[in-house]
Amino acid sequence: MPRYELALILKAMQRPETAAALRRTVETLMEQGAVVRDMENLGERLLPYAMNKHNQRHRRGSYFLIDFYASPSILTGLFDHLHRDVDVVRPTVLKKDTEKSKQTCCGPNQ
Repeated sequence: MPRYELALILKAMQRPETAAALRRTVETLMEQGAVVRDMENLGERLLPYAMNKHNQRHRRGSYFLIDFYASPSILTGLFDHLHRDVDVVRPTVLKKDTEKSKQTCCGPNQ
């Protein structure tokens, strides 16, 4: 299974509501067969520009990164779930490269 990273912007909410939105997202991933490796909270900050989602205008958001392994076939269902979730402002999934072996450069400064 390929490795992916979900960059997620949630609307600015209190801690219990934010935790519930993250729980829904991770449960959806796991129900579809994904293996979640890590989740990182990048904090709440101003959005680069005002974003409209679900008839609301958002100026602040909570940023999260979720690292997971999954089959490429589940991404369509995942995006469908995330776009319908009223707490999600912007989901982005990036495919992560496989670990490359560390090679030393053969330049003159060895």
